[in-house]
Amino acid sequence: MGILKELEEPPRNRDGKNEGKGETKSDGKGEGKGERRDEPLDLAELRKALGAFVTGVTVVTTLDEAGTPRGFTANSFTSVSLEPPLVLVCIAKASGSYPVFAGARGFAVNILAEDQRHVSSTFASRTADRFAVVNWAPGPAGNPVFEGAAAWLDCEMHDTHEAGDHLLLIGRIVGFESRPLPPLGYCRGAYMTFSLEQRAVAHADSHTRIGAILEWERSVLLLGAEDDGPLALPAAPRIGSTDEPESLLGMLTALGVEAQLGFLFAVFESEQGRALHVYYRGSARPMGPLASRARFFAFADIPWHRLGDEQVRKMLRRYVNERLEDRFAGGSGRPGRSGRSGQSGHAGRSGGSAPPGPKSDTR
Repeated sequence: MGILKELEEPPRNRDGKNEGKGETKSDGKGEGKGERRDEPLDLAELRKALGAFVTGVTVVTTLDEAGTPRGFTANSFTSVSLEPPLVLVCIAKASGSYPVFAGARGFAVNILAEDQRHVSSTFASRTADRFAVVNWAPGPAGNPVFEGAAAWLDCEMHDTHEAGDHLLLIGRIVGFESRPLPPLGYCRGAYMTFSLEQRAVAHADSHTRIGAILEWERSVLLLGAEDDGPLALPAAPRIGSTDEPESLLGMLTALGVEAQLGFLFAVFESEQGRALHVYYRGSARPMGPLASRARFFAFADIPWHRLGDEQVRKMLRRYVNERLEDRFAGGSGRPGRSGRSGQSGHAGRSGGSAPPGPKSDTR
């Protein structure tokens, strides 16, 4: 159910009378939520609603007529059938690789592991030689399959269907491989690492610090006592509740911030090894005037030099970069920077893998 843009004037019923917000005409057996309207949907809000669905992250690959590997990042992937074994992926008609995949004899779906975020970002970018960041080999159907993926499925093209601004590719699996690796996840515009919660719970003790990266209108909450002094993300010994002043939620309430914590974003030990830092990502909004030491900084205006903790600074930079790279393109609602998905890759097997980014993270 999408979130519709507010109208300046309430909609009117057939009698010309104003109807209350959220009312739906019914047969008297109860009123449904929301209302069907003829006005266009707010696509930005619709995108947010779709982004609430947690997915894995895949790179879909094939070979063009010259034998050059092509690929794009997508989370628009689903299983269709076991007998016969069918899967489905989507590619945007505006994608640079659309003609290649529309005419391909097959494709492979590489389900990325949690340490392959760099692979996802590369295949969602305009990088010319995308296949240089992975070791790959032809699968049973001849399509590129990745070393180090949580799983791969190599398919022959079974059918294609046009659907709006996308093409549905249905593949029949002819070979696959799965490894016991934690998969990379994606939700609400950021990556998720499912093993983080296990790590946080396993190491939590009296030295644990719980912090949050809280976003409001493309800005981040930072705390500092002086105008030019050091800044930090909000953190406390525990999450707690809004009526516990020494807890994270209690501290935020005292600062005048209403916060909603989401997924884990990062877990790391301090450089001295004395404390475990656990950071959530979440949303926030001012409940009124903020306390003097609290301020929301726009992504472009964050004074990085005032963040004294290098580990926190690197983590926050990664968060901002991932949020700025969040786009819809290529595959429907895919993670990573958009652009023309699937430009030509490098022909032949690639060299060594690029190192993954800082261990952590999110959704």
